[in-house]
Amino acid sequence: MPQQYTELHEQRIRAVRAWSAFVEQGDRAAAVVRPEILRSWERSGVAVTPEVTEAPLADESDTRSFWRGSPLQVAVERIEQELRSTAEDGDLVVAVTDANTRILWTYGGRVMRRKAESVNFVAGGRWDESSVGTNALALASLVGQPSMVFSAEHYAPMVHNWVCWAAPVHDPATGEQLGVIDLSTTWDRTHPIGLATARMMARLIETAMPDTGRHRPVVAAPEEDEPGLRLTLLGAAEARLDGVRLLLTRRQTEVLALLALHPEGLSSEALHAMLYGDKSVTLSTLKAEVSHVRAAIGGRLASRPYRLTLPVRTDVDRVLRLLAAGRVLQAVEAYGGDLLPGTNSPALAELGEYVAVAVREALLGDPQPGAVLRYTSLAPYDTEVVEVALAAMGNTVHPARALLRARLAAARG
Repeated sequence: MPQQYTELHEQRIRAVRAWSAFVEQGDRAAAVVRPEILRSWERSGVAVTPEVTEAPLADESDTRSFWRGSPLQVAVERIEQELRSTAEDGDLVVAVTDANTRILWTYGGRVMRRKAESVNFVAGGRWDESSVGTNALALASLVGQPSMVFSAEHYAPMVHNWVCWAAPVHDPATGEQLGVIDLSTTWDRTHPIGLATARMMARLIETAMPDTGRHRPVVAAPEEDEPGLRLTLLGAAEARLDGVRLLLTRRQTEVLALLALHPEGLSSEALHAMLYGDKSVTLSTLKAEVSHVRAAIGGRLASRPYRLTLPVRTDVDRVLRLLAAGRVLQAVEAYGGDLLPGTNSPALAELGEYVAVAVREALLGDPQPGAVLRYTSLAPYDTEVVEVALAAMGNTVHPARALLRARLAAARG
């Protein structure tokens, strides 16, 4: 039996025991379950019984009319192929909700689609805590942060065989939380990258959101002398603490990057998986790397879970925020290239691919000549982006035209 399955099975057994202890004896679960799960169980216990077998359904016509023409529908339709591919490749069910955790849109792989339908994890299904108890959609919506709920951490046994990752989706113009996106599958397919994938999918939806014409807040550039930790990860790696450059190894930089990109914190097991993947590296080796990072940043790294306790800024978050705000030129200017080129961290490699695709897709959708010209210095052989920009320019006179044609000719040899 694979080691990963054995570990997940043991984790599931612990979750079931904790849930049973709570249902039967209440506070005895406090020592063996995450605090946010325990608090959610306590709220759920007041509103719903564990015997619930399916989510209640909202009025079908009301759900349909709310969804039709909404910014969420426009955004989802723009990236629907990517959402469908994610669901099919990972045998997931993907759901998008409104601000009240009512499902508006779903798509599932073959196996998960049937499981979802059996519990009304479908359009119109109400997945707030008072309807079905603890789940990732409700938790992410309530706390405004990406959330994971594994197996029997769900309050209702009807989804004890599931693992769910959810992240809030915001209006990029106003910052208003519009709903959440959730990725769900069976507990034995749990993967450490699940939460990061949900977060990235939420950002992708925000990037695809239509311009409503409302005032967009200015995303200020970070100041060099601003206190805290500043990480440059795109193109070249650099870490500065209160303006002073830190001397870190490549692996220590990767540890710091993963923690910076997961402000909610990571367990040692999750950090190990994100950093090393399937490599045979002991937890003691990871702990030694974390100790070096902790010393380098003056001890501002908490344990259980590992979490940075100081202000953090990264160029990755800046690029994605600018894309979400529709500021493509500024995003491309802030984009320094591939994320930690050559990294051996599977989580960082996947995130790097996501950021690169997000920048490219933004340029294909809004091929501003200046932004495309800047991008070609980083990706000189991406002829499609240049061709789209030249086509969008038509016969318009623009100083970038000759340079873009030269780039195109050079790329074609």
